[in-house]
Amino acid sequence: MEFKAIIDAKARNDAGCAVVGIYEEGDLGIAARRIDTQLGGLIGKLHRDGDFSGKLGDILLLPTPAGAAAARVLLIGLGTRSDFGRKQYRKALQSTASSLGKTGASDAVVYLALEEVADLDVQYRARVVAEVFCAQLYKIPDLKTSVKPKAPRLSSVSVAVADARASKAAAEGLRIGAAIGGGLALARDLANLPPNVCTPTYLGTRAQALAKDFPSVKTKVLDESGIRALKMGAFLAVTQGSDQPPRLIVCEYRGAKKNKAPICLVGKGITFDSGGISLKDPPAMDEMKFDMSGAATVLGTMRAIAELKLPVNLVVIIATCENMPGGGAVKPADIVTTMSGQTVEILNTDAEGRLILCDAITYSRRFKPAAVIDVATLTGACIIALGNHFSGLMSNNEALADELQSAGIRADDRAWRLPIGEEFVEQLKSNFADIANVGGREGGACTAASFLSKFAKDLQWAHLDVAGTAWLGGAQKGSTGRPVPLLVDFLINHVRAT
Repeated sequence: MEFKAIIDAKARNDAGCAVVGIYEEGDLGIAARRIDTQLGGLIGKLHRDGDFSGKLGDILLLPTPAGAAAARVLLIGLGTRSDFGRKQYRKALQSTASSLGKTGASDAVVYLALEEVADLDVQYRARVVAEVFCAQLYKIPDLKTSVKPKAPRLSSVSVAVADARASKAAAEGLRIGAAIGGGLALARDLANLPPNVCTPTYLGTRAQALAKDFPSVKTKVLDESGIRALKMGAFLAVTQGSDQPPRLIVCEYRGAKKNKAPICLVGKGITFDSGGISLKDPPAMDEMKFDMSGAATVLGTMRAIAELKLPVNLVVIIATCENMPGGGAVKPADIVTTMSGQTVEILNTDAEGRLILCDAITYSRRFKPAAVIDVATLTGACIIALGNHFSGLMSNNEALADELQSAGIRADDRAWRLPIGEEFVEQLKSNFADIANVGGREGGACTAASFLSKFAKDLQWAHLDVAGTAWLGGAQKGSTGRPVPLLVDFLINHVRAT
């Protein structure tokens, strides 16, 4: 998809489709007023006659006569003008992208960025256009044998803005939005693949392919012997019941000076989570292919940052394996020694994500990071606490937590702060090891994060529990790609702040 910014006064009359907005009160948007004049008042008449209400997200496609603004005009309802904010703007664009994908238009001019949106500047309004179009037109990589539907003809989207200054800002916004869209697509592709395809080995191969696509990225993949040499006993315990070999994936992007400390993103990459000996209930177990969503999103973030050529040093670390039952599988009551030297009593083999992450967080120390952020579909308890709306955010550093929370608000990919602390660590006491891997049902998301905090001492560290936000179930089953937008926004603004 090609995105470009154009100045409103120079918008072509031969576009495949012009997208204009109408408010519920019958108040025509900026471009809609002009096009209404070209169409002899047709748009206003449609509203007055009750044929188009302007309700948020409503759509109406109008073929137009020769010499009009475009071959087609797509009317988008913007709701009430007083309520038109970032959420309404995004929803209007989602309706726009879905509708345009079903038309025969190969190109379109979107005029919605001309509208005033509370707290959104021109750059961000344009960024949302690119991000939403990429997300809405994404197709799941299914393995169906039936005839595939034709791909949308739409290949070019122009965003109309007021003047040359706005055009420059919009162009930068479109560049950022398209990069986020590319990162989202990679994350969603990986998470949507079946677990017999997306194995730890496959993830390693895709990480190496990323380095080929973006020479600024350097990737190395360690096999089981390499992981064993690092003495990652917790990681190895999780994988020992599976026939699929584990991988430790490390991607480095150096966009800043060599001596500048990097940001480390650590992703949980359980490509299938049966629960191990602590076997999960069968209903919805198929969704445990999404348990590598943390790994998928940190790779998607790396792709976006490399495309943007952001002046930051970034390291992505992925611990990836399966968690399966078997004769060699780790058992409840087993004790393992982590890379840090701390011992862990494994009371529940289905609390495996924290075991691979604790070793990956320890590994991150060799990069002397400015901050470490782990991303994981870690606990069902986080879904109970926050539903599917917010990712859980826990941190030992107030400034880092504030940055991430603010990035989530800007990116419409929100996270909600949850507590960690010694109170939760007390629940993890063991009679036989330094710490247990579970601490009961109470505060499960917080005890899991507090477990990880024991391995992040002296690091500026944050944990994102995306168990409720990384995928959708039911009829809309599939990966969302979250929290790629949050992480990219965080990194962009981190660069600006430093």
